[in-house]
Amino acid sequence: MDLGISQKTALVTGSSAGIGLATATRLAAEGAQVWINGRSEDRLQAAAKTIGETVAGADVKYVVADLGTAAGCESLCQQVPAVDILVNNVGIFEPKSFAEIPDDDWTKMFNVNVMSGVRLTRHYLSGMLQSDWGRIIFVSSESGVQIPDEMIHYGMTKTAQLAVARGVAETTAKTGVTVNSVLVGPTKSEGVGTFVEEMARDQGVTLEQFEKDFFSNVRPTSIIQRFIEVDEVSAMICYLCSGLASATNGAALRVDGGVVKSIL
Repeated sequence: MDLGISQKTALVTGSSAGIGLATATRLAAEGAQVWINGRSEDRLQAAAKTIGETVAGADVKYVVADLGTAAGCESLCQQVPAVDILVNNVGIFEPKSFAEIPDDDWTKMFNVNVMSGVRLTRHYLSGMLQSDWGRIIFVSSESGVQIPDEMIHYGMTKTAQLAVARGVAETTAKTGVTVNSVLVGPTKSEGVGTFVEEMARDQGVTLEQFEKDFFSNVRPTSIIQRFIEVDEVSAMICYLCSGLASATNGAALRVDGGVVKSIL
């Protein structure tokens, strides 16, 4: 299926691994010029190499910037002044008891997960509106709808992303620009994978047993009862980036394995 984004320029933040890398790879396969981003030049070089080996003729470049700061966002915008597609994927998470979360952790979580997307969207939106075509995606989470008690500060940022995305979508009325969110469920990404391995080791169980226990006890509403693969998430993101998704605007689409018990 042709997604209609050949020759479009895409920026995927937080894309040296996980969902971001899977999304960048799929966009490159669709013929888009892709910019990937992260804080480590070595990891970005490796990611760009991976994309190039996976997609023949891939047009991929990278930009090193810490998007958890205003200066980092400004640096990225200077290096990549305009894009057609923006995927606000960069994010952090941290399981921690509410009583043990200091102010600095709340601020850091908000700056990385929310303000990075706010700052980049603010910069790129005007160019998209001028050209009357653009796609902006906020990679949120089912945790923004069902706040997890083990990381309330993370859930708060994911709810904020949904609010920002819907609000910005309202400003694109009668244009060819769309702004949407993707609510991702528990996914087998790099960060989660490391966390799961550590927890399984600490509990003295296999990864398979930990996964079974996790979905029985922590996310029992999951219908698929397994961790989602990053390619399953990137498929939804790339659809929203496509020309085919022109009538989907201001929406929050779920790739959550059925965790959220809602028909809407």
